Amino acid sequence: MIFVDPPITSSLENIYCRRVYLYPGINRKDCTECVGSDGSLDPLIMDEELLDENDRLTQRGKKRGPLGSCCYCITGCLSRCCGRVKSRFTGDVKLNPRSVWLGRQGPMPQRYPPNKIRNQKYNILTFLPLVLFNQFRLFLNLYFLIMALTQTIPAFRIGYLYTYWAPLGFVIFVNMVREALDDFRRFVRDREVNSRMYQKLTETGQLVNIPSSEIQVSDLIVVEKDQRVPADMVFLRTTEKNGSCFIRTDQLDGETDWKLRLAVPTCQSLNSDQDLFDIDAYVFAEEPQKKIHGFIGQFTEMNDGVETKYGLGIENTLWANTVVASGRALGVVIYTGRETRSVMNTSHPVSKIGLLDEEVNNQTKILFALTVILAITMLALKGFDGPWWRYFIRYVLLFSSIIPLSLRVNLDMGKIVYSFMIMRDKEILGTVVRSTTIPEELGRISYLLTDKTGTLTQNEMIFKKLHLGTVSFGSDTNDEISSHLHTAYSNIDQGQDVSATTSQRKSAVRRTVVSKIFEAVKAVALCHNVTPVYDDDDSDPDSPEADREDNVTYQASSPDEVALVTWTESVGLTLVRRDLNTMALRTPTGSEELYTILQIFPFTSETKRMGIIVKEERTGQIIFFLKGADTVMNSMVQYNDWLDEECGNMAREGLRTLVVAKKHMTEEQYANFEGRYNQAKLAIVDRATQVNAVIESLERDMELLCLTGVEDKLQQDVRPTLEMIRNAGIKIWMLTGDKLETATCIAKSSKLVSRGQDIHIFKTVLEREQAHLELNSFRRKNDSSLIIMGDSLDVCLQYYEHEFMELAIQCPAVVVCRCSPTQKAEIVKLIKTHTGKRTCAIGDGGNDVSMIQAANAGVGLVGKEGKQASLAADFSLTQFRYLGRLLMVHGRNSYKSSASLSHFVMHRGLIISVMQVIFSSLFYFSSVALYQGVLTVGYVTAYTMFPVFLLVLDHDVTPETAMRYPELYKELLKGRELSYKMFFVWLLISIYQGGIIMYGALMLFEGEFLHIVAISYTSLVITELLMVALTIRTWHWLMLIAEFISVSVYIGSMFIFKSYFDPVFIVTWDFWWKVMVITLVSCVPLYILKFLRKRFSPPSYDKLRE
Repeated sequence: MIFVDPPITSSLENIYCRRVYLYPGINRKDCTECVGSDGSLDPLIMDEELLDENDRLTQRGKKRGPLGSCCYCITGCLSRCCGRVKSRFTGDVKLNPRSVWLGRQGPMPQRYPPNKIRNQKYNILTFLPLVLFNQFRLFLNLYFLIMALTQTIPAFRIGYLYTYWAPLGFVIFVNMVREALDDFRRFVRDREVNSRMYQKLTETGQLVNIPSSEIQVSDLIVVEKDQRVPADMVFLRTTEKNGSCFIRTDQLDGETDWKLRLAVPTCQSLNSDQDLFDIDAYVFAEEPQKKIHGFIGQFTEMNDGVETKYGLGIENTLWANTVVASGRALGVVIYTGRETRSVMNTSHPVSKIGLLDEEVNNQTKILFALTVILAITMLALKGFDGPWWRYFIRYVLLFSSIIPLSLRVNLDMGKIVYSFMIMRDKEILGTVVRSTTIPEELGRISYLLTDKTGTLTQNEMIFKKLHLGTVSFGSDTNDEISSHLHTAYSNIDQGQDVSATTSQRKSAVRRTVVSKIFEAVKAVALCHNVTPVYDDDDSDPDSPEADREDNVTYQASSPDEVALVTWTESVGLTLVRRDLNTMALRTPTGSEELYTILQIFPFTSETKRMGIIVKEERTGQIIFFLKGADTVMNSMVQYNDWLDEECGNMAREGLRTLVVAKKHMTEEQYANFEGRYNQAKLAIVDRATQVNAVIESLERDMELLCLTGVEDKLQQDVRPTLEMIRNAGIKIWMLTGDKLETATCIAKSSKLVSRGQDIHIFKTVLEREQAHLELNSFRRKNDSSLIIMGDSLDVCLQYYEHEFMELAIQCPAVVVCRCSPTQKAEIVKLIKTHTGKRTCAIGDGGNDVSMIQAANAGVGLVGKEGKQASLAADFSLTQFRYLGRLLMVHGRNSYKSSASLSHFVMHRGLIISVMQVIFSSLFYFSSVALYQGVLTVGYVTAYTMFPVFLLVLDHDVTPETAMRYPELYKELLKGRELSYKMFFVWLLISIYQGGIIMYGALMLFEGEFLHIVAISYTSLVITELLMVALTIRTWHWLMLIAEFISVSVYIGSMFIFKSYFDPVFIVTWDFWWKVMVITLVSCVPLYILKFLRKRFSPPSYDKLRE
């Protein structure tokens, strides 16, 4: 394959496009692959057979020698082989547009990915290596492994094998079992999804059942009502008479609103489904991509060589993981497996390692360095004579207790206890901890990223206010509106015209309140995408709608529209019937008004408005109704002096505002518009731009009718919860797929943006220069909350990632609207990268899974949008308000307790290592263990393990105090609990106590060496237990029992292990007074220092306790 540079000859003009097997029948001028940015045709890809000999010579260029040709061939072969191997194993496959024939393969069959869902992290071959890699990439575990391996060599053995291998094996086994169970659950869920049965239409007209995993591109699949769509499809036919159906997209974009989808008219008009095989038609689909709110395609039918084309948009698609909410849908599969929108917007789960684990890991590296330094020092003092390297390794092994083997065991067991306490908390019933490896992460959160719909809000809209410019009506004045409407329609029934336009009445004539209300309410009742559905299976379907009114439900793509139509029903103007072409309203007088729907312009994030053109059958008038955000409607309506002010007033009340306007059209005006509009819809290149340009030609000099205000109900206690989290020093970002106006209203009503705080709305930017100018404008806004669109965010991150993030992380609050699932995850990763802080993400829909998995701590809510987010999260809650207690109480307690536990376990290892150093240095630098066998094992298990471990139950303040004073949480963000300062403080404490115990025992002992062991070891155990008792701030009954049992077990074992203790000596007063003196000298000075610090510089929690 070679390239031919333009200009191309006339003999080449007939070639359709560079990928003719993908675009059969499509001219190059309509192909996005062939048309350049300047509108010119790009070079064609042609076969060498189409060129003559002169062309071939021209393309070859300079003649190569034999060696050069050989190297060129080898290089080309290797490059192609490497590319294929990479594509095979990494999944890097180029995504191309395609032409999909209905129910059969096209002229040039292609391979597409299988329609299988796989969320597992491992398989049979990768499980063991990956789990072991994740475990031993932690320095602590790797160090333990090396120490355990050295004990298999007799020359280095200084203890029993089980003292090294048992703790390490236990930790690895527990983690492997946990990972295996989690991955098996994912496998079971994947298998359930992949084995779901669907009906496939065959060429014989039969419906055969096939599992989801066997669905292929071009298959005709039937999806029943309330069934989930298995793959991305183009909607061809439905059992609904109006040729449309509703779908639920909650697991795709997080919105619970029902979306209207339209079947392809050519296919819907066929007599039966089997007739699809009798037509010669195919669907052209753009390349697979992540955007879930857009699609460009064409449906082409060929009859006797004549092509009939129909433009396809997002309204003609059924994306995978959505649910058919009405009727039965039949579609042709265009994308499968990893090429579907839902999979492309989902990230793979990753193993999370908590900040506490990283901090402990770093401190163990310091301890290891200290161990090596001690070993080198002892070796230098001893001398490098003989097998010095053997002595060096034995010294390292002797001092290996500096990094205690029990540290990993205690921390992992502590995580399980924290998880159990969270799930047993009666104040947050229904909470589930799905990842027991990171409960301490909840105590170090700096950024909270939250979804909006279903997380902060209930997604239930209530109509609150109608403003007509001169008069305003609230929900408590519906009776007055009903009265005016009844008057207006009574006049209509008597032949009077109350709907005359301002131009007909002449501008000098003031319109009455009755006519204003009539026009406004009628516009609200007509300008929408709502369809009434009657749930009355037992009644006669042909009965009048009036008889079935009590069973009506409204289906719509937006809850705002449902709220508006419900309100018009409450004031007497009821939507009783709607299909693709007609709409019927029942008036307050009982009569029925019929309207023909000529065009509908749905709401998009770019246009921020929705329009409809209807023809009133009673008068024959053609009316264009338009409603949208005030930011775009201001320039489209006639001059007025009240709209801006009233929009601001409603926004301050937290209401979502819509401006409603209308325009009358003549038959000639509409015919001209329809022709231009249909032509624009057939375009392949820049279709959206051409369609919007035609629509905008209508949106001029509109008559302003009214302003509506709708309230979105918040979840319970959202405001106090957000305030608590903000006071705790956590910055909140709201990431939503909803439109800008809605997100702004919720940010204000939920107090995410505090009252009086400035808001900077980032303008829409499409190019680098625009982003640069807007960033400069944003830089001048100090302490302002930021609201930005997802598309603008992409442009900023593409060119000015560092500059944008530097400004954004300083904002008190950030709102990103029209945000895709992938964008949510990318934002989380950017915050982690640019700040190094810990993040928490909370959401309730399938579109939030990527964000939840990318965060350091992911929280899923069980709500209306299902359990997908809950199952994928680390922590599952039933209500948003529980997040406050989860962070302030459990997160804080688990992190502080784990920090104390880490300190004591390290202290326990350091103090015995200091004693070992003193012992070896005084006894000719011998590499013999001071305590052997049972003493070594007993010290870290039976004698001190339970009191030290039960520090996980300790807490400094009550849960009520932690909730009342969230500022306590802010102190954890400084990281002082496990800072290097605290680490070295405990190191000094260990050196002091180890030195006192060892030197005290050597100074006070008399007689046998066995007495040194008894005195020093007893002082060591009692010192450790006493230090735990002095550290505890809130005693638990289990702590008292653990202290008592530990002392009892130790005293009893002294009489059992006679080879280590002299039974005669340990019962004498001489033994006990020496132990008491050593213990008091090692502990009392530390207690005095602690008392003085508490007296003159008390911590915050002590002030609150007092």
